Amino acid sequence: MDKLPMRKGNRLIGYDYSQEGMYFVTVCTKDMQNLLSTIVGAATCRPHVVLSKYGEVAEDAILIIPQIYESVHIDRYVIMPNHIHILIQIEKNGRQVAAPTISLVVGNMKRAVSLKLKRSIWQKSYHDHIIRSEKTYEKIAHYIDENPQKWAADHYYNPQGANL
Repeated sequence: MDKLPMRKGNRLIGYDYSQEGMYFVTVCTKDMQNLLSTIVGAATCRPHVVLSKYGEVAEDAILIIPQIYESVHIDRYVIMPNHIHILIQIEKNGRQVAAPTISLVVGNMKRAVSLKLKRSIWQKSYHDHIIRSEKTYEKIAHYIDENPQKWAADHYYNPQGANL
């Protein structure tokens, strides 16, 4: 029997993903389907996001995160047609014994959307980047803010992704 290739791990080995800090997270839809939103307005005005019903459910799940985890804040996010970018901040506070991990927060967000929709729309896992400097933060924040305007050039762009 042929040995299957080893999948490269997404997380930084030995890093505590519950520690205080800012994290850039990208969550994609299964098969890069354009389920979450549509980018409109390129010809007449600045392109912007119009959420689908799936995107609205995803936004609700994102916005409730700080209510579920008092040490977690959503700095900013964008819901693109087939992926979501989120800047998540974990802050330590004296009342909480342990902060949740990024994996727990993202997993529960994805699970909440799947339960509400009665189906999973997510690709397995997610991508994260630990933000270690103000310069990196500014670059990523700008990327999130400008993502709708640059959709056609985005490496996640999938014109054939089935739209709802």
